[in-house]
Amino acid sequence: MAHELSPERKKNRNREIFGWCMFDFANSSYTTVIISVVYCEIFTQLVVPSDPNSVNPFQHGNSLWAWSLALSYLFVVLTGPIFGAITDFSSTKKLFLFISYIGCIIATFMLYYVNPGMIWLGFILVAISNFFFASGENFASSFLPTLGAKEDLGKISGYAWGIGYFGGIGSVVLATTLGDYTLANYENLKLVGPYTAVFFLVAAIPTFLFLKEPHLPLGHKPSVNYLKVGLDRVVTTLKDASRFKDLMIYLVSLFFTMAALAIAISFAFIYGSQEIHIEAQHKQVMFIFIQISAAIGALAFGVVQDNIGAKKTFNLTLVLWIAVCALIYFVQDVTAALNFVFGKEWTVQWVFVFISSLAGMGLGSTQSASRAMVGIFSPEAKSGEFFGMWGLSGKIAAAVGLFLFGYIQTIVSLRNAFLVVGFFYVISLLINLFVNEKRGVEAANQFQE
Repeated sequence: MAHELSPERKKNRNREIFGWCMFDFANSSYTTVIISVVYCEIFTQLVVPSDPNSVNPFQHGNSLWAWSLALSYLFVVLTGPIFGAITDFSSTKKLFLFISYIGCIIATFMLYYVNPGMIWLGFILVAISNFFFASGENFASSFLPTLGAKEDLGKISGYAWGIGYFGGIGSVVLATTLGDYTLANYENLKLVGPYTAVFFLVAAIPTFLFLKEPHLPLGHKPSVNYLKVGLDRVVTTLKDASRFKDLMIYLVSLFFTMAALAIAISFAFIYGSQEIHIEAQHKQVMFIFIQISAAIGALAFGVVQDNIGAKKTFNLTLVLWIAVCALIYFVQDVTAALNFVFGKEWTVQWVFVFISSLAGMGLGSTQSASRAMVGIFSPEAKSGEFFGMWGLSGKIAAAVGLFLFGYIQTIVSLRNAFLVVGFFYVISLLINLFVNEKRGVEAANQFQE
């Protein structure tokens, strides 16, 4: 238990937690600048030529953006559980985390060489960089069960997500110095890749200084065929799924949540630009609101989780998301109603920005709660493997969700395509009602290899 640690051990543990949290701070530069806010618009509107004869001239760019990310998640699906099992058996979590970190940095830096019209180079580099980023999320998350008692994991996960959003703010502040998203300014916009890569490189240094490699499990020898061990352990985990029934039910629920989140993260600003017609001033305020509310959501719901339980907390975040999806879909009507009630003349753009802050709170809290919930259902000896399964569920979901969304928005309007997000959250909530949190924790605590 955390309160039984000696002062020196407690100091070392806090240093490790700080190092672990700093990876979320660092990698948020990638997911925020490249995926959510800046490069998503550069790619869909400038790298990929627009079609002036289409109802949505950026439809082709939207689809390619979704499919590039979907492809990267499919590769994570193929490698995540096996890599996770290998890191458990060989005590190489930190090495795999470092490789993913360097890979993401290099591919992100290379975005500098993507010019307008170089569609496939941009497509491939986005897929590669996101593959390494998403793999790194799995490796970093697998350290969580070793950083504290199970009843503290909600707070620890919340700290990391909360700190991460401030990393997003810092990196986007750098990116905003590059100027307007126009072809005339493209020479400056090309620097977004190097800016993000350098931020990630420097900010993650404390992780590799302070985070320690968990000890090799007793009885395991390092001179083995790791690939065979990884495959065997994954097969064993799947065969023993009945022993972790609640984790498996939760992963099915999480599938639909992660499909919805992947679409929201990848298309929030694209949707705002193309459907709501937000401008630079709206984007700046919207970004700040989302980051701050996401940080608050991650921290607040982390504390809530440790008081009311992981399942209830996760369900609360889903209810919040369902409400946000409804508000965004009916934002025109919501704006009219607010102006009528309060006698104001608020624009649809500013109401959308306000609603997005609620989405930010859901963003931080849902991701933090999901990671902590997997943590409390995971035996320490299988943490890498189970977080590989977490990645498997999440990345399959992201691939399916993004591919489906990329296709649907070519058939119906972008606004109507977004209905799939709310639909996914509803399904996730219904499935999660069947999870028994107490039983899942007991299964993790009683596990012996």
